[in-house]
Amino acid sequence: MRLSGSITALATPFDASGEIDLDAWRRLLSMQLEHGTEALVVAGSTGEAAALFDAEYDTLLRVAVEFVAGRVPVLAGTGLSSTMKTIEQTRRAAALGADAALVVAPPYVRPTQAGLVAHYRAVADDGALPVVLYNVPGRTGTDMLPETVAELAPHPRIIGIKEARADAERMGALLAFRSDDFVVLSGDDPTACRAMLSGADGVISVASNVLPASFRRLCDLARRGQADEAQAWDARLAPVCDFLGVEPNPIPVKALLRRQGIGRDLRLPLTALSEQHSVRAQQCDDLVRELERASETTPAA
Repeated sequence: MRLSGSITALATPFDASGEIDLDAWRRLLSMQLEHGTEALVVAGSTGEAAALFDAEYDTLLRVAVEFVAGRVPVLAGTGLSSTMKTIEQTRRAAALGADAALVVAPPYVRPTQAGLVAHYRAVADDGALPVVLYNVPGRTGTDMLPETVAELAPHPRIIGIKEARADAERMGALLAFRSDDFVVLSGDDPTACRAMLSGADGVISVASNVLPASFRRLCDLARRGQADEAQAWDARLAPVCDFLGVEPNPIPVKALLRRQGIGRDLRLPLTALSEQHSVRAQQCDDLVRELERASETTPAA
């Protein structure tokens, strides 16, 4: 399996009572497939994985695998602070039918670089699922350095990395490890176009929850090297990507999904979008609809 293109880190829709809304979940999955998303991530940080009970995690993943029915790869977020718990979670995801595991660097415990190597090797050696590394130091407190990735990339069960640091220098260093067996994916929507024009294989996106067709178009243009067209389209997407950073993810994207009739709530300690951003949210909702219509009528050549 080689991951590429537009990959969505799915939000988890909850109803007004705070329970998982499986009808909304299926509608979100359908929207993604209909508009060209090339892989899906279930129960990552955007999916509020830390707030899910085990049975809810299982249900979300099982329903997604059944609904998708092999049309695109389904990745499960399985990274936890403990290596043994991460292995256990990865085994559960495999049993539920996931195609790969997105394994974030262990949050909060702040392992050394040697600890990261040992952690990921242990998860990959267990063999339950192919592993995608995930570096997001702003959330975990640990930055997985390029030299650490260099040690892990040759492992036959480690198939890529999602890099959420936005600086071009970091992406450039990681692209040196890209191969037929190891993909490099952006994890930062505002700089994903630049990363793909530099050689990244795709993006694991938050914005594509509400902009699936638009992000597919961006990925197609950038990965074909159509720099002028990709940059122009990226500039049109920028106001939405900027809005999605006004409060911690997934608060803003869930505000936009709610306006699309998909989900109504978050789980504490996350709270609904602050009233001060409501006008901007409406403006972004209007722009999302405009961009998605434009993507459908003028696909990437």
